[in-house]
Amino acid sequence: MKHKIKTKVGQIAQNPTTQKALASMKPEKSMWGFLGIVLFLIAPEIIAFIWGVEITAYAKEQLIHASSTLEKYYFDLLVMLFEDGGSWINLGIGTALLIWLFF
Repeated sequence: MKHKIKTKVGQIAQNPTTQKALASMKPEKSMWGFLGIVLFLIAPEIIAFIWGVEITAYAKEQLIHASSTLEKYYFDLLVMLFEDGGSWINLGIGTALLIWLFF
């Protein structure tokens, strides 16, 4: 079974379609590619690790006093994003993409 899985993974890795898909997923080597990875994947997780509890407490307090539906949705979103703190998985994916960007 182990040999069969290893063979199948090798076939998938050597498939030209797989290689083309990986090449299309690779971030562009530019300032925008770097900033996109940092701003959308790494920075929010670091912020969540450092200030997640404070942001959640603030959003829950403001949610009570929200006067419009838009404000309610905004503070609800903040609670959902920062309630559990940062995600090591997302931080790892962002770091892996950042490393992949330079190779």
